[in-house]
Amino acid sequence: MKGYQADIQAFTGSESVVFGISTDPLETNKKFAESLSLEFAILSDEDGAVAKQYDVLMAERNMAGRATFVIAKDGKIVHVETGSGAIDPAGAANACSKL
Repeated sequence: MKGYQADIQAFTGSESVVFGISTDPLETNKKFAESLSLEFAILSDEDGAVAKQYDVLMAERNMAGRATFVIAKDGKIVHVETGSGAIDPAGAANACSKL
């Protein structure tokens, strides 16, 4: 999240919307976002429904694996990064710049 906040201008110039989704409760996400002074929202997927739809839910731990998705205005996924690659916003910013 820190990396995305640090490079937020790479997304604002491309008509993109950045947000995070976590399986943590809403209040936990709110405190986390405040602690990092994030300029984007972190949504709560406490029941894991979104993580399951995007095939990143680790059901045994009731948490999502780290992943970044770039979704075009038509709803198609145009870029995916998982694991440690999802931490670096460069790939997502590049994909957004091509939309």
